[in-house]
Amino acid sequence: MKLQRVLQYAQQLLKATVEEGDTVVDATAGNGHDTLFLAQLVGDSGQVYAFDVQKSAVDTTLLRLLDHGLEHRGLVLHRGHEEVAKYVHKQVAAAIFNLGYLPGSNHDIITKPNTTIVAIQDLLKLLKIGGLIVLVIYHGHPGGKEERDAVIEYVSQLPQKYVHVLKYEFLNQQNDPPFVIALEKMKDYPIE
Repeated sequence: MKLQRVLQYAQQLLKATVEEGDTVVDATAGNGHDTLFLAQLVGDSGQVYAFDVQKSAVDTTLLRLLDHGLEHRGLVLHRGHEEVAKYVHKQVAAAIFNLGYLPGSNHDIITKPNTTIVAIQDLLKLLKIGGLIVLVIYHGHPGGKEERDAVIEYVSQLPQKYVHVLKYEFLNQQNDPPFVIALEKMKDYPIE
């Protein structure tokens, strides 16, 4: 067995979880790669909700879906992921976050710990039993370590009876390599 790179591992987790007809969330649409990947997984009867605060990311994501003829499977919203509960009212099979900044864009526009944790909390409520939230955490930029630490602190305190929390990372790579945190919902519980 070969060790998978972080993004490959994140996609493997999603592929093993998402089925045709599912509702899923791309919490940070960015360049639209995850939105497209999810749109391919959910089929024509499924739905992807993609969120991004940058208009350029929304436009790029919409174009990526259009180029593949999958625009009908995705709703791309020019909103922050902390607003997920305002727009998603169905049970969710999976969600993915890429925390940090949009590659090739303004590095001052980054995901923030407070909005990310609100989105995780809301998605845990929407998540079906056996569903996953996958967080790819890029932390080698100003503000990245604060978000990383806040997310780790939050997810580490989730009760294991209800949510399994996994961290997948390479320990000997240089320059703050990204890593994955995956949350698997095991049973319903009242999340604050």
